[in-house]
Amino acid sequence: MNANINSEPTLEHLAEAPLPTKHGTFRLVVFRYDDPGAHPELSSEHLALVMGDVENRENVPVRVHSECLTSEVLGSLKCDCKEQLDTAQFRIAQAGLGVVLYLRQEGRGIGLSNKVKAYALQADGADTIEANELLHLPVDARKYDVAASMLRHLKVKSVRLMTNNPDKVDALQRLGIIVTDRLPVYVGANQHSESYLVVKRDRMRHQLPTDLSLLDS
Repeated sequence: MNANINSEPTLEHLAEAPLPTKHGTFRLVVFRYDDPGAHPELSSEHLALVMGDVENRENVPVRVHSECLTSEVLGSLKCDCKEQLDTAQFRIAQAGLGVVLYLRQEGRGIGLSNKVKAYALQADGADTIEANELLHLPVDARKYDVAASMLRHLKVKSVRLMTNNPDKVDALQRLGIIVTDRLPVYVGANQHSESYLVVKRDRMRHQLPTDLSLLDS
């Protein structure tokens, strides 16, 4: 489906089915969100992993997670994305209630090829912010309108947001989502991801410990 550049983004429910995982069985829901302002490399299909009856519930644990093919599929150690996704699913399964919104915003919204170009600059010494700037790209191009639309579709009344990023809390609140609490998602640092986490903490306002060795794996 091609969206007119002047049209408003629309959310369309495409499919759903049970999805057994190592953490238990979730309801997998697929949506299409045609956003004319999104990077052309990004998919318009987004996913919700739902456990329990979240309709009209308050204080639902929610993880808004952006796609990271390099870590989640290829096993990259450069970031903590795969571990954060796994931790969110584990916590939701323990609670028996919650939602993971999996947004197709690879590379913080700049697309896979640009992300890999940024990786090449990082290999030459640039940090994650400097690499994007050298490519004349936004440091973080992600938007959360689709997340807000998905939560409204699922009829979630308020959320406890699993994130270390206060900007994500602010963005959802501006979109009308009631965030009653922020739940940190601390996962293990390694020799390849430590500098990435330092940049997140020191330059992107992520709420991470001063001593990254305190992070639990």
